[in-house]
Amino acid sequence: MPSKIENEKVGTAIEIAIKLGFLFLVLYISYLIVKPFLALILWGIILAVAFEPLVKRLQKRFGNRKKVVIAMTTAMILVLVIPAWSLSDSLVASTSKLLAAVHGNEQIIPPPTEQVKSWPLVGEKVYDLWNKAHNDWREALAPFKEQIKAFILKLISMLKSGAMTLLLTIVSLVVAAFFLIGKEANTAFYHRIMRRILGERGDEWADISVLTIRSVATGVVGVAVIQSALALVGMVPMGVPLAPLWALIIMFLTIIQLPALIVIGPIIAYVYSYAEGTPATIFAVYMLVVGASDGVLKPMLMGRGVDLPMLVILIGAIGGMMLMGMIGLFLGAVILALAYKLFYLWLAETETNDVPAANQQ
Repeated sequence: MPSKIENEKVGTAIEIAIKLGFLFLVLYISYLIVKPFLALILWGIILAVAFEPLVKRLQKRFGNRKKVVIAMTTAMILVLVIPAWSLSDSLVASTSKLLAAVHGNEQIIPPPTEQVKSWPLVGEKVYDLWNKAHNDWREALAPFKEQIKAFILKLISMLKSGAMTLLLTIVSLVVAAFFLIGKEANTAFYHRIMRRILGERGDEWADISVLTIRSVATGVVGVAVIQSALALVGMVPMGVPLAPLWALIIMFLTIIQLPALIVIGPIIAYVYSYAEGTPATIFAVYMLVVGASDGVLKPMLMGRGVDLPMLVILIGAIGGMMLMGMIGLFLGAVILALAYKLFYLWLAETETNDVPAANQQ
């Protein structure tokens, strides 16, 4: 026969298990409810943290914080929507012309210039292939039919993904605006959470996570925006077709830490095919400088104001993006920064504990 004490222990254990199970169920259902909006909330937080210094400066100059946030958010959405709308119109018009040319059996590939022959190593081969494609593009492109089909399908998928990303960005900007308007209450709430989790170091770690997000925003995204803008400034005067699209691709490549020369190289070669020697050479030098500018800009912008090595933030950003996508660019940097701080504190405590032992000897 079990004793009264044993029965009480069993009853207490069952009661605890039921409460824990109920708590887990509530948390799990809450997660499922929030899950569709989680990415938007996280992006909203990241954008709010990144834009807070700019909002603070504008608030000092113009006063009303709410109006500043609304005006800035509206301007950013217009900056995103207007070029995207213009680019979509251009793509639709180009596609319509291409389809009309295809059905009418017209020439859709312009003839190569004699300058193409002067390209080192590949000039003659490129000229022959290009000229053949100009004369009879169906026959010239027949061997690449499957590759072209796969490329078109991939391009359509990328355009759909780009449209969804644009929509996600716009909604995230609106969410960020709400966070920015209620900045003080949101900051106090975040610090309370960090203090609850990490104790007396909660405030310090909250500041580290905020500064890390801003460091990635300026050191990775900021550099990518600068490079793409400079590339666009160079391409537009030279009449490069779809210059805004190539600028966006350069920005994306720079964000994922691939060299912009992957796109810049072929663009330079294309410009040499129709432009005069001197302007084309000036353009080539300018674009090469733009392609290499991240090596100068990144050390200048990344890690500013953060007591962390730039390499830790960069590895966290790249590794996080490979693991979680674009949002991992920021989350990865924050997580690795906090992990680095934990490791550093552990080493410091070990050294502190070793000092008394050394003194006793």
